Amino acid sequence: MPRVFVQGSPADHYPRHAPEAGRGAVRRITEVGEEVLHKPCRDVTEFGPDLAALIDDMFLTMYVAEGAGLAANQVGIDLRLFVYDCPDDDGIRHVGHIVNPVLKTPLSGRRLLDEGEGCLSVPGAVMAVPRPDRAVVRGQDKDGRAVVIEGTGYFARCLAHETDHTTGYIYLDRLSKREKRDALRQMTDRRDEVYARRTANAAALSA
Repeated sequence: MPRVFVQGSPADHYPRHAPEAGRGAVRRITEVGEEVLHKPCRDVTEFGPDLAALIDDMFLTMYVAEGAGLAANQVGIDLRLFVYDCPDDDGIRHVGHIVNPVLKTPLSGRRLLDEGEGCLSVPGAVMAVPRPDRAVVRGQDKDGRAVVIEGTGYFARCLAHETDHTTGYIYLDRLSKREKRDALRQMTDRRDEVYARRTANAAALSA
């Protein structure tokens, strides 16, 4: 079994960071409460160099923030798009991007996993969120070609989490009021530490 899948296809070798990141610039990550995170994003209708440059920036920003995925509205752009570099529960790495994603969760043979989940737009907070252990996302790549990405375990969680972003939902919306207050308290307590680490990572990756 290959250890890395890029855009859903097996790869024999792959660098530590996606090559897109080497062309990108770090962007500010939006935080819970900002309007762009809480409304449905627009479909991507133009495929070209501007979209490719946005994807480059998103990859680098995701690595700086130590994330497994990042949606466009998390860098202030209300387009239906996300990037990911995420392992599944078998340790297989999945790297890629999806434009105009549509999430499907198989109805047969699935189970809910109630496990810890965080979000780069809720820095420092981790809460248990039930998600299906299998997910399929259909969409397009940066050139408009159709793609289908399947995930299990933690990668399925990533696919569901990022697709949620493109529809204007964050994982806090799936919590009770008490749990949401707990997550926001965690964010208040840990936010400065998270941002200090991001600053250090940005310096290291640009060196």
